[in-house]
Amino acid sequence: MSNRYNIKYSKVLLIYTGGTIGMGCNPQTGVLEPLNFNHLISNMPEFSYIKADVDTYQFSNPVDSSDMSPMMWIQLVNIISERYDQYDGFVVLHGTDTMAYTASALSFMLENLTKPVILTGSQLPIGQLRTDGKENLITSIELASAKNRSGHAIVPEVCIYFSGRLLRGNRSTKQNADGFNAFNSFNYPHLCDAGVGFNFNHHFILKPDFTRPMIPHTKLDPNVVIFSLFPGIQENIVRHVLDAPELKGIVMRSYGSGNAPRQEWLLRILRGASDRGVTVINISQCISGCVEMNRYNNGYQLKNAGVISGYDSTVESAATKLMFLQGKYSDNTLIRKDMNRALCGEITI
Repeated sequence: MSNRYNIKYSKVLLIYTGGTIGMGCNPQTGVLEPLNFNHLISNMPEFSYIKADVDTYQFSNPVDSSDMSPMMWIQLVNIISERYDQYDGFVVLHGTDTMAYTASALSFMLENLTKPVILTGSQLPIGQLRTDGKENLITSIELASAKNRSGHAIVPEVCIYFSGRLLRGNRSTKQNADGFNAFNSFNYPHLCDAGVGFNFNHHFILKPDFTRPMIPHTKLDPNVVIFSLFPGIQENIVRHVLDAPELKGIVMRSYGSGNAPRQEWLLRILRGASDRGVTVINISQCISGCVEMNRYNNGYQLKNAGVISGYDSTVESAATKLMFLQGKYSDNTLIRKDMNRALCGEITI
């Protein structure tokens, strides 16, 4: 596989948003805080050996990923789109806690992406002896540089690279708070496994139209709520949340293959929300598998209440897809239609 890509003359933009990879210890509090990007580079002499030409861009105020927001996703889209023709690929350094949300959002906001946008970070700061940050960063740059014999990017999509795995961004979920194998894509194969060489799974990688331009989208509507069902869930609390007049989209995390308690009050609230134009998406609480509301009667009752299937979507992908579509359309019918089809490989129909 390694003889099918060429990184020698590629140019990559490295975008530093913040996160553990560039953090240092505050001497007063003892907690980790984002540092200046120059600190990250100074702790990585290996940077000078990277074969690609790498330019850097730093957020003026690096952020902990817990503070990531839709406005910052728009900022990232603008950074990438304004420099799209100047670079062969992009690497975004990002904190792990919300990385899957950002990767999912960018996958929808960068329509017909023809170049790699790879998010990575680390579980330990890059200045620490046992850091995973150096390998994650170097390999991400190489993957963002990789081209096939025709000169096209091998992985022209938004991805997450972590601990030897290149994953589709909108299929990824953080699975481990402590281990180096922080991410996985439970409902989709790895796009590449990085060991001594790169083993690309070409069949599973998106194939965009390289003759068409990338179209950036910078309008999002974040009036979305995510809620999980559980035994003992209370009507009054659910009603107060789901009856909010600003609410436009609901991601409901149901049991198993899309089941919910067959209680009339829950079906009535969901039906009322759907009738007033709120899009209600049903995804499973399980980390793998698919919603099939026709399998059991309890799931079928949800379908009759206007709830639509999220298939095998992650919660991160479902929420950001709703924000994207609500920003794009005012017609709920169009939103529901696009939630039921794959825009960029985020669900399997």
